[in-house]
Amino acid sequence: MPKTTLTREQIQQYAQLSPFELKNIFIDLAKEAQADKPGQKGTSSVQMLNAGRGNPNWVATGPREAFYALGHFALEESRRVWTADNLGGMPELKGSYERFDTFVRRHPDMPGIELLAQCVQLGIQRFGFDKDDFVHELTDSSIGDNYPVPDRILTHVQEIVRGYVADEMFDKRPPAGDISYFATEGGTAAMCYIFDSLMKNGLLKKGDKIALMVPVFTPYIEIPELDTYEFDVTYVEASMFAETGVREWRYPEEEVAKLEDPEIKLVCLVNPSNPPSLALSQRVADQLKNIVATKNPNLLIVTDDVYGTFVEGFRSVAADIPRNTLLVYSYSKHYGCTGWRLGVIGLHDDNVIDERIAALPQDEKDRLNKRYGSLTLEPEKIKFIDRLVADSRQVALNHTAGLSLPQQVMLAMFSLFDMLDEGQEYKRRIRAIVQQRLQLLLEGSQMKIAEDAHRAGYYIELDLLAQAQLEHGEEFAAYLQKTYEPIDPLFRLARQTGVVLLNGGGFEGPEWSVRVSLANLDDLDYLKIGHHLRAIFNDYAEEWRASKG
Repeated sequence: MPKTTLTREQIQQYAQLSPFELKNIFIDLAKEAQADKPGQKGTSSVQMLNAGRGNPNWVATGPREAFYALGHFALEESRRVWTADNLGGMPELKGSYERFDTFVRRHPDMPGIELLAQCVQLGIQRFGFDKDDFVHELTDSSIGDNYPVPDRILTHVQEIVRGYVADEMFDKRPPAGDISYFATEGGTAAMCYIFDSLMKNGLLKKGDKIALMVPVFTPYIEIPELDTYEFDVTYVEASMFAETGVREWRYPEEEVAKLEDPEIKLVCLVNPSNPPSLALSQRVADQLKNIVATKNPNLLIVTDDVYGTFVEGFRSVAADIPRNTLLVYSYSKHYGCTGWRLGVIGLHDDNVIDERIAALPQDEKDRLNKRYGSLTLEPEKIKFIDRLVADSRQVALNHTAGLSLPQQVMLAMFSLFDMLDEGQEYKRRIRAIVQQRLQLLLEGSQMKIAEDAHRAGYYIELDLLAQAQLEHGEEFAAYLQKTYEPIDPLFRLARQTGVVLLNGGGFEGPEWSVRVSLANLDDLDYLKIGHHLRAIFNDYAEEWRASKG
């Protein structure tokens, strides 16, 4: 990146990059700004504030302590079998709960032991687990001495995930029947597996029409464009404005109505949205439900609900439209565990995907029976949720498929923790953190957003062009569009102030919008970012006034 001022043509070229790649350019500029403006005692007078990525700076310590305490018990269980130096055996099932209870009473001061005991008791009481079976699954799995069995998700872990999702994603009102889960390496892997298996099973074909509810997490935009898929994409745009001229980031009825087209095979949404960070309104959820019931009954819905825990009373569309919906959930943001790679795919046992596979033409059935024929003598009976597992390992390696067992135990610990009073208090705290940061950002930038009870506040997307119209009218907005590229403010922020934000246009939002992560910096940093954003905005206004003579 040259230190000289970039031309408009150069900025246009950079605008073609993914926001997450463009972010690296802004980081380089921010580093240059630090180097060019030395402060006292060898430090820079410019502080780089990177609010471009949503990795949270909080960590759920309690469930991690419980996990590590479990590890001590598990090693003790292993040494019961073989006692040679550095050599243990596989933990024994019989009597495992009694030995665990003794271990807890023997180590009352061990960090995490009390929470671990609470989690174990909760599992037994809420889900009716056999004590030995449950403790042994946790113990043996934390050591990781076996392949995952069942490969899709461990038996007790699936029940715990069902409970967690029912509480947090379905507002404690899950749909009738059961949802089966596949434990995955985070939400990223879940997305890859879903697109791949839908193609492998003939439910999506190259060039098919799909829809995206935008703005949306960039990979949902970029994956359909890959030559593997080349989908024909329809955008359902959140284009509503409040009477005050502030963008609401809500979906008009006529936009959602695009999904009535039966040629649209699939719609993807992030709920609450990324970047606007708003949960779907009940009006939109009801409209989706009606579309599936009447106009487009085979529509597949992929809902990515990673931010759902940040909205009070959140309810996923997977609860209202269970037969058509694939639920993706990642534990990464709520628990500060992006490095653990913990996610799940959920699919109701009664679903249209399995129905559509069963109704495929015979030649397609023959092709799929050959594909999955090495797994069972009746491959046509393999459910789609299990085909996802097989496809994740190219089918031939299905016997070694599945998320690693220690990861599954950590996933269970996070879920059980949430069901305790301590977990609910933790949830209230992290919600308060992002809301406080949002208010500080708005205070510094002197900008307003639409009031919305469904706002998660994990990110915020600010429409600078709408702000220009609001403060100075259409003439100023037209000047900005004529004179500058939409990402010019982001280059100025990075070069002049060291602030790194992402371009909302890269998420199929308005081109002049900017996305701010409210999760990864200290609270007062957002006040500083707001001040810098306001200063840049005022600079444009001064240039506009000067241009008029």
